[in-house]
Amino acid sequence: MIFGGNEINGVTFLAAKKMKVLITHSKRLWEDDITFTEEDADGLLLPHNDALVISLNVLDFKIKCVLVDSGSSANIIQWRVLEQVKLTGSIILATKLLDGFNLVSMTTRGEILLLTNVEGLMKTTLFKVVDGYMGYNIILGRPWLHDMKVVPSTYHQLLKFPMAEGIKQIRGDQSVAREMNAISFSSSKGKEHVP
Repeated sequence: MIFGGNEINGVTFLAAKKMKVLITHSKRLWEDDITFTEEDADGLLLPHNDALVISLNVLDFKIKCVLVDSGSSANIIQWRVLEQVKLTGSIILATKLLDGFNLVSMTTRGEILLLTNVEGLMKTTLFKVVDGYMGYNIILGRPWLHDMKVVPSTYHQLLKFPMAEGIKQIRGDQSVAREMNAISFSSSKGKEHVP
């Protein structure tokens, strides 16, 4: 380590040293490490290249066709899903530009805070609302994954996360992922690909 004087970025060396001690001595909420084994892949059709698609309890509704995407910097929900559950009145008007969405940029219709429930763990989650085709009802990105402390494995089609009583898991739905892939593939079939 290289130190420069008594203060770095407005933090004294003594305060930084105390923060390190506090961090290294913090108590973990769970005892087990999160690992994946070959047994976690039992029952899957292997080999596969399937996306990780789950169902998610939002408020009192079970939403199917939810993509877990660690490459997404936002949680996204379709406008039509909110219409079906009569929650469009709860949308906070805030337009944002999502880049790289379906290979184009898309402007959101707003944001909404929704209570998600996974294995009894309730989290209020901020979603960007889009009105356009994206294939999935919801995309769970890094904000949700990090808030839940979720470790996803697309190979094992599994999410694991810590809770006070131990490691919990959510199994992906490989058949829905394959169906979505077939729909996506068939809609692009016959279109010329230009690099």
